[in-house]
Amino acid sequence: RSKPEALCIAPGICLSPIISASVSGSIGGYYKMDDDSNPLCISAVIVNYNAGQTLVDCVESALPQVTEVLIVDNASSDRSLELCTGRFPAEPKLRIIRNTANLGFAAACNIGAKAACEPHVLFLNPDCILSKNSLPRLLHVLEMIPQAGMAGGLLTNQDGTEQAGGRRAVPTPWRSLVRAFGLYRLERYWPRLFFDFHLHKQSLPPGPLEVEAISGALMLVRQEAIRDVGPWDEGYFLHCEDLDWCMRFREKGWKILFVPDAPVVHRKGTCSRSRPIFVEWHKHRGMMRFYRKFFRQEYPGALMWLVAAGIWLRFGAIATIYCMQYIGRLAQSR
Repeated sequence: RSKPEALCIAPGICLSPIISASVSGSIGGYYKMDDDSNPLCISAVIVNYNAGQTLVDCVESALPQVTEVLIVDNASSDRSLELCTGRFPAEPKLRIIRNTANLGFAAACNIGAKAACEPHVLFLNPDCILSKNSLPRLLHVLEMIPQAGMAGGLLTNQDGTEQAGGRRAVPTPWRSLVRAFGLYRLERYWPRLFFDFHLHKQSLPPGPLEVEAISGALMLVRQEAIRDVGPWDEGYFLHCEDLDWCMRFREKGWKILFVPDAPVVHRKGTCSRSRPIFVEWHKHRGMMRFYRKFFRQEYPGALMWLVAAGIWLRFGAIATIYCMQYIGRLAQSR
């Protein structure tokens, strides 16, 4: 059997396909889970902060498929936990860890990972809905490739279209400037120089693919790899902690896989709409931490300064828009 060629997303930038009969084999490329199958050896960790009914929907999709579901609650003030315990009043597979304050996403993930009992941990956003066969497929691929430390599926909108972020290249400072200033439109003329790190614009690969990063909304991770790489960096409060972890996994030699035939619906933004400026602040602060941590020594100081200026100018513009929208809504309500 000939070895599959690498998928080149731009000249000189090729990602490794992970395709074999054992990995992609099964009807239609899916690893089927029968109705009477035992739960998978997976601990699901769901970080909750005011997710409301979406938390219930997420837990309902995960419970039949995993050994345990751990909800790590960051001091929610809504009825999300009440709704969840009301829906699953005597569920032995469901555990709730209640933090007395909002510790941030990374810290809550670490709490959940420490409490997990299974050899694989699924980090799942409360606004995600697992389909019946996606999780078995992810686990099957991960178990077939010992060098793989984590795997993510195809994140989709509710209409079935692919979301950005489920498969991506690392947004280096240069790539981020290309994206911020719209220079990715020149990619067809100078593809290596103006490469866009959003890989969802590329065609779906025929099978599991090694990528530089996946989304923290859906990560199936080996406990063995967590022990080797270390926990999530709690210096991030919200956003960019998944990119940080992916960078560290690759530095330790672990592969990161994107599995295109493991679709998961992601109702993106469900938990952040109530406090958009707060979320944007931490997103941009996370960007700054990520770039300083991994690229400060690699890029010229002038470029890093330009990146930092671009990040905070972008935050200022977004915050201004949100404030104007809020003022407009207040004026209309009077």
